[in-house]
Amino acid sequence: MVATPNSNYISSEDYLKGEETCPIKHEYRHGQVYAMAGASNAHVVISLNIASMLRNHCACRF
Repeated sequence: MVATPNSNYISSEDYLKGEETCPIKHEYRHGQVYAMAGASNAHVVISLNIASMLRNHCACRF
């Protein structure tokens, strides 16, 4: 049995070129490209708060 090539495969170079101009973020895994969900404002605020807390916590240890 002969395997047929996957027509949905995309090279990493083509993926990176496309990401430069596309307003939607994508995930690249093993030649497959998947659209990523957008982040809500609440998600962004929570992420920044966690990052700030981690930064402050680590800053006093160094």
